[in-house]
Amino acid sequence: MRGINELTIDTGTPRNVLGHVISGAIASAVVSGAINYKKVKAKEIEKKAAIKDSIKKTSQGAIATGAAIATANYLGQKGGLVKAVTALSIGAMGIYAVEMIEEKLDQKYLTNENCLLEEETNE
Repeated sequence: MRGINELTIDTGTPRNVLGHVISGAIASAVVSGAINYKKVKAKEIEKKAAIKDSIKKTSQGAIATGAAIATANYLGQKGGLVKAVTALSIGAMGIYAVEMIEEKLDQKYLTNENCLLEEETNE
């Protein structure tokens, strides 16, 4: 009986992770850019918010694609299951980090904006 770490899947020739990170970024930029352009034209969101969302989705698409390719590469290697799960976990944490960074930047921006409003009202 084979151990779980001996599981391999024929994923073909290992692919270049960096190349796919770039491809993922481009694909995500095209998709999010088109969707956000439509929303701006329909006046559903402001241009600044559309750009911010497109940048975030582009970053997350790059991370997800890189993690997916690395995971698939490791699944094709003997004894690569733990590495595959690690690559998948790193990808998920990278996407989560982008979410947290955006949240922190939004909080800082709102805090700074509120400070300006308070200063302006005291004048």
